[in-house]
Amino acid sequence: MNREAGKADIGVYGLGTMGSALALNLADNGFQVSVANREADWIAPFLTEAGPLGERLQGHEALADFVQSLSRPRNILFMIPSGTPMDVMIDTIKPLLDEGDTLIDGGNADFNDTRARSAALEGTGIHFVGMGVSGGEEGARRGPSMMVGGSTHSWQHLRPMVEAIAARHKGDPCVAHVGPDGAGHFVKTVHNGIEYADMQMIAEIYGMLRDGAGKGADDIGQLFAQWQNGPLGSYLIEVSAAALQSVDRRTGLPVVDIILDQAGQKGTGRWTLIEALKMGQSASAIEAAVGARGWSSEKSLRVAAEPVLTLGAVGGAVPSNDTLKHALLAGRILAHAQGFRILTAASTEFDWSLDLARIAEIWRAGCIIRSVLLDDFAAAFRGDLPDGHLILSPQITQMLQGSIPSLRKVVAAGASLGVALPALSASLGWYDSIRRARGTANLIQAQRDFFGAHGFARVDDEGAFHGDWNMIAPAP
Repeated sequence: MNREAGKADIGVYGLGTMGSALALNLADNGFQVSVANREADWIAPFLTEAGPLGERLQGHEALADFVQSLSRPRNILFMIPSGTPMDVMIDTIKPLLDEGDTLIDGGNADFNDTRARSAALEGTGIHFVGMGVSGGEEGARRGPSMMVGGSTHSWQHLRPMVEAIAARHKGDPCVAHVGPDGAGHFVKTVHNGIEYADMQMIAEIYGMLRDGAGKGADDIGQLFAQWQNGPLGSYLIEVSAAALQSVDRRTGLPVVDIILDQAGQKGTGRWTLIEALKMGQSASAIEAAVGARGWSSEKSLRVAAEPVLTLGAVGGAVPSNDTLKHALLAGRILAHAQGFRILTAASTEFDWSLDLARIAEIWRAGCIIRSVLLDDFAAAFRGDLPDGHLILSPQITQMLQGSIPSLRKVVAAGASLGVALPALSASLGWYDSIRRARGTANLIQAQRDFFGAHGFARVDDEGAFHGDWNMIAPAP
């Protein structure tokens, strides 16, 4: 990199958890970093806590001084709340910038907003990048997975820095320029949607073992730890195993047993679902996961319903641990397949030319959904993939053939025992819909034409047609 004498390589504005971690990561990798924050009194403590890394850090309370401290063309990474704060910041800083400078939004932003901001800055000489960052605080500090959207100009200047700080999988940096304008934030949004589904499916298997088989948290955690050494190996299985085996110091009980069963969400799962529906794509596993978090918030209703709503179960046994393992494998494959189909649809809709193989590769380390499965997905996207559908890859089809029978057994057992498995059930329903050449939408089209004259296509002729419908006979 060609740095102006005495100037920083990059600026980081926003010294919250993620911004502080990324600034330290950049400094740790040899870059000179200027930092600033809306609350200026955060700056000095941050520089003090940085210790020896403080030699590569400089803080500025005034925005103009912060901007002038950067080598041109400037790269300024914002780690601030999305929405209005980002728009206000762009308007405030824009008069201080020069042609060729790049503003980077590293937060969880709605990709529609990112596209609008990119369009608004077009022709000004200022570039806008939406960069998805995954991995949490530890990832940001030691190596995140990053999905960069924006211009080729911006990527050229950012690349040395983001590749240096990214997580690595067998030496390959887990960062890529995935496309223009909002592509980076969209890919991150879908990553989070898959994350929702993955977390929910793991929780459902936990629920089957806890409520169906009566197993304690520690035993379930030990089982998950065993599953970590195989095709289910992933960060989420790893942390689930560790969480289940953790003990609350105050009570001596498993920590999970003293946690209120109400799950929060920040919106990216819903965004994935909304955009999928807009493009006519099924995201049933993600939808089930988002819905389950919503249901979890209705604690008072569930408490009132338990003694009133009868189980209505027909009984049965909890499937074997091996069956549960393979059911979870099938569900995870199908949830990822739905996510990648959403990416495919968006790539066409917005003319992004997303490289799905590369996206799978940069998710293999640093991010929350990192798993051994992503190697298989990347290989599938680089191999023989009929019609671009992941589940039609010979390699993935073989994996599903070995695991779908287990998913059927587990979903059936959940229904029989009255154990809710919304995401696993939804993934199986999607699979069974996709695998049938002739579905049941013909009846839906008949209904629509009957009551609304919407028309339908025939299997034996082209064009739009109406049916010769019988009148509804009066009820006897």
